[in-house]
Amino acid sequence: MISFFSTSLVAIGLLIHIATLAPLCRLVLMLPAGSLRNKWLFMGCLIATFIAGYLGYIVIIWGRQSEWVELLFPGILLFGAVFVWQTISLSLQTAADLQRISLLESENITDSLTKVYNRRYLDRRLEEEVARAKRYALDLSITMIDIDHFKLVNDTYGHQAGDVVLSEMCSLIKADVRDLDMVARYGGEEFLVICTNTPIAGAALVAERLRQLVESSQIEVTDGAGVKQILRISISLGVAGFSAQLDSQEKLIQAADHALYRAKSEGRNRVAVAGA
Repeated sequence: MISFFSTSLVAIGLLIHIATLAPLCRLVLMLPAGSLRNKWLFMGCLIATFIAGYLGYIVIIWGRQSEWVELLFPGILLFGAVFVWQTISLSLQTAADLQRISLLESENITDSLTKVYNRRYLDRRLEEEVARAKRYALDLSITMIDIDHFKLVNDTYGHQAGDVVLSEMCSLIKADVRDLDMVARYGGEEFLVICTNTPIAGAALVAERLRQLVESSQIEVTDGAGVKQILRISISLGVAGFSAQLDSQEKLIQAADHALYRAKSEGRNRVAVAGA
């Protein structure tokens, strides 16, 4: 009877270790390649070693226990298996919760279509950058971007094609600006780039580079009839820089918007600089 209990305790621990491999695999797949993932892979190797050890122990103790005190060690082995299971299960749940929180945070500040930041986050970030520029006397510039004749794209090829144009244009801009700069959707087909630590002259050069990049790019869309079309679009840009006169978020945006309006009224597909 004692031998049966002892073997059963170790066998249950063995099954728990085997069952632990499933959540461990899910946890490893959730993690990006790197040292943390490698450590959990090493944990998998340890569990495999435990499984081999439990099997060997069952073979060794089979039919040899005769005293109740000899159940202590099999009980410890079972407790260890439960501890490993609980640890990995909690780790998997924690990783999944953190992943969901990260996704919710991203959705809260990101425009779902273009994958750039949304207006809510733009307002908060620009306010912070203006305050930082004031406090530390840093350069700060913004660029307002508008797609030329965007309504014509929607009317001619359909709104789905218009969505593709918005998404592709944002991908081009995001890939070209610096990592420390921020691209956000201001509204409709208007976007805004915050160029931190950048004087207005430097921002104007960046704006011209973006204009040329978009103008030279081809965007493939599907029209309402299901026929693929190759579009070329252009953008107009208005640039404004932080100064004694433009010392607030509202004034900066208003100046960039006026410059953008001037660029469009002068023929579109160009850059206009506030105050120039």
